[in-house]
Amino acid sequence: MCGVLVAIGLAGCGGSSGNPLADRGKQVYLSQCIACHAVDPAQSGAVGPAVKGASRELLDGKVLRGAYPPGYKPKRPTQVMAPQPQLANDIPALAEYLK
Repeated sequence: MCGVLVAIGLAGCGGSSGNPLADRGKQVYLSQCIACHAVDPAQSGAVGPAVKGASRELLDGKVLRGAYPPGYKPKRPTQVMAPQPQLANDIPALAEYLK
């Protein structure tokens, strides 16, 4: 519950980007990703690597299926991240925020 409250509080920081899709992606990132990845997606988190610039293909593969796209070299050799198929509808927004 505390993580959710922190994410909600952080979601208001910095205001709107003027891009509704990116703003939605930021909300998704702050509510779903910062437990492992840093609040700043350009920084490495406690468990997960920096994800700024992650491609749509990478997000589709890793977030939804738990697998890297063909030819992708992972930043870390671990398989800690479990698939998050409930985020399928949010991948476009997440990609827009992280680019």
